[in-house]
Order: sequence, then C-alpha cells, then structure tokens
Amino acid sequence: MSDINGRIAERLRALRHARGWSLDAAARETGVSKAMLGQIERGESSPTVATLWKIAAGFHTSFSGLLEDAPADGGVLLRSSRGADWPSDEGGIQVRALFPFDPVLGIEFLVVELAPGACHQSVPHDRGVTEHVIPLNGSLEVCVDGQWQNVASGEGLRFAADRPHAYRNGGSAPLLFHNLIHYRG
Repeated sequence: MSDINGRIAERLRALRHARGWSLDAAARETGVSKAMLGQIERGESSPTVATLWKIAAGFHTSFSGLLEDAPADGGVLLRSSRGADWPSDEGGIQVRALFPFDPVLGIEFLVVELAPGACHQSVPHDRGVTEHVIPLNGSLEVCVDGQWQNVASGEGLRFAADRPHAYRNGGSAPLLFHNLIHYRG
C-alpha cells in the first residue's frame, strides 16, 4: 500500500467510525459505492481526485483533511507541493496540498495541475464554501453556474463553491493553478 493510500484509508476509517456510520451509510452520504469505500479503507484501491472530492463533501470535511493532518500551531511553516505521491486521475488532474486544511483559519491551499485538454467537474462543496483560483501559467477556464470564464495567469477568480463548478485547460501544455478554499465555520 502506498503512503498516500494508507493515509487515505486511515482517515476514511476514522471519519466513518467517528460518525458511527456503516459502509452503507457512508455510501449514501458520499455517492461512492460501498464496495469502493471498502476497497479504499483496506488500501486496495487508489481513489481518483473526483472520488476523494465526493468523500470529502459527503463527510463535510476538507479535501486535504483526507490526505494529511492539519499543521501545528500558527508558527512559520515552509512546505513544498512537489512529489508524485498525490492523488491524480485519468481525467488529467493532480491535486497537492501546499498547506493542508487549518481549522483555525478555515482554509486549505492547494496546487492543482491540469493536463492539456483536461476538464474536471467538481461536486458542490458545503454551503458557504468559497474558492479562489489563481493560474500560475497559461489560462484556466472556470465554469460556475453554467457560465465559462477565462482566467489568465496573473488574474484571480473568487466564487461560491457550493454549486457545481468545473475547471478546463484548453492549452497545449500542463496548467498549474493555486486553489485557496475557505470553509466557513
């Protein structure tokens, strides 16, 4: 079992047990099949980014909370988003936590990479969640409420993320963008 799959398995089990949910209840809340949840908990499956977002939404937790612990106190913290041990999926998206969810601040800071031509549909987050996306290279297309907007490198877009939204890379090179997600407490 890879390190990331082990961490995800451990956190999924802990979340489910903390709520007293069976696999059936977790499947109902997340929209992920009981069989898949069981495979993830046993470390037999590498969940896709889309599956992890469904699990996070169903458990009303942050995406990065499935991957690692919250940072220690509010001191200085230097982190790297490099490394291949982060979830990706066949749809051409990879997500890395630059700063995992901080319950005091109510934010997580992600680095997202979209392959050329990739389009990722995101499930709605909990009510009151806001996303801020900032392309680092190239141009990111973002769909909110059925409206596509082009966000160029050096620009930022903030939107209510409690509705369906999507990201698309129409370029010919991989696209990196920062995604700051604010969870209201």
